[in-house]
Amino acid sequence: MKLFRKREKIAPVSDSPELVQAQRFSGSDFVLPSSVEPFEKELYDRLRFAVPIIDAALTKIVRLTGGYRVICSDQRFQPELDSFMENIPVGLTGKSIGNFTDNFLDSLLTYGSAAGEIVVDSSTRRIAGLYNGDVSVLNVSAGADLLTRKYSVRCENGQLIPVAHPERIVYASLTGGRSLLRGLPALSGILLRIYQCIGQNFDRAGNVRYAVTYKPSPDSGEMAYSRERAMQIAREWADGMNSARYGQVKDFVAVGDIDIKVIGAENQLFDTNVPVRQLLEQIMAKLSIPLFLLGLNWSSTERMSAQQADILTSELEYYRRLLTPVICDIGNGFLCSAGIDAQCSVEWENINLQDESALADARLKNAQAMEIEMRLGLDKNNN
Repeated sequence: MKLFRKREKIAPVSDSPELVQAQRFSGSDFVLPSSVEPFEKELYDRLRFAVPIIDAALTKIVRLTGGYRVICSDQRFQPELDSFMENIPVGLTGKSIGNFTDNFLDSLLTYGSAAGEIVVDSSTRRIAGLYNGDVSVLNVSAGADLLTRKYSVRCENGQLIPVAHPERIVYASLTGGRSLLRGLPALSGILLRIYQCIGQNFDRAGNVRYAVTYKPSPDSGEMAYSRERAMQIAREWADGMNSARYGQVKDFVAVGDIDIKVIGAENQLFDTNVPVRQLLEQIMAKLSIPLFLLGLNWSSTERMSAQQADILTSELEYYRRLLTPVICDIGNGFLCSAGIDAQCSVEWENINLQDESALADARLKNAQAMEIEMRLGLDKNNN
């Protein structure tokens, strides 16, 4: 019996990427999460227009993501890189890489994907600017293998035209390519119906209207002229009401049995605080934004807890991870076009969601703990 078997030869690693094993059993071609359809983009745009709190929450997320600085691996070219990042034109919206990433992140949150283009000057072959693209006309699919993307532009007739320079396209998508607003149209529809009913109820009961009732006496003489008196009362009442619109006060004087009542005064408006609050909580839970950050304070002692700050910080860190490769691609593209052999990295600002007093108290306690540990260490060494 052989104690040692002959070692089997290991197959060499191929340079070309191999097909994903899951694709062999899928029975269909693998397709990347495509950009949003035109009708879906219009739906999300109208949703942000109709429900202001959703638009405010997305804008707040973009601002809370914070600023950053692009660092060059070769410090000799750092001033040139800083100048490029601060003065790069961004379509018609302004300048700076921060302006581009703000619009990029806004599209990423709203539609689930975002695309931009690096505009190159044909004469100098240098980067001339950046452009935030429309994801509804961009189609993303697998290229020659599953590690590359193929970009196509959808025309008005539905034809897909491949992009001539796909290396100039920067693209990112959320998990699964799904919008952050997915699932909110149904809840928002209920919320808008409640607000519409509130407006209709105020039109009916809030805008005070009067019922003037004239009851003629059984006297035959008054009964004969009841029609004329009723018309005269109506004219005088209408004149008094119209005069009140222009700041004039007129008294209404009448003879006989006249009853004046407010229409709907005995009815009360429905209390909508509970359903509206439940809907807003569901919407904000999807967007991961505490309600009081948007000005909705339902409790006098409401403030951001440490748990809420940690959850929101993790959400912001996730969006930063999506933006970092896009920023690095733009920075590396500039360095390459300038003939600089270096790489870029992104240094984000610290996310500060806690009170300054709480941070100062934490720093004080940490310093006191370090001092106690140092004293204990000195005492052990002396003993």
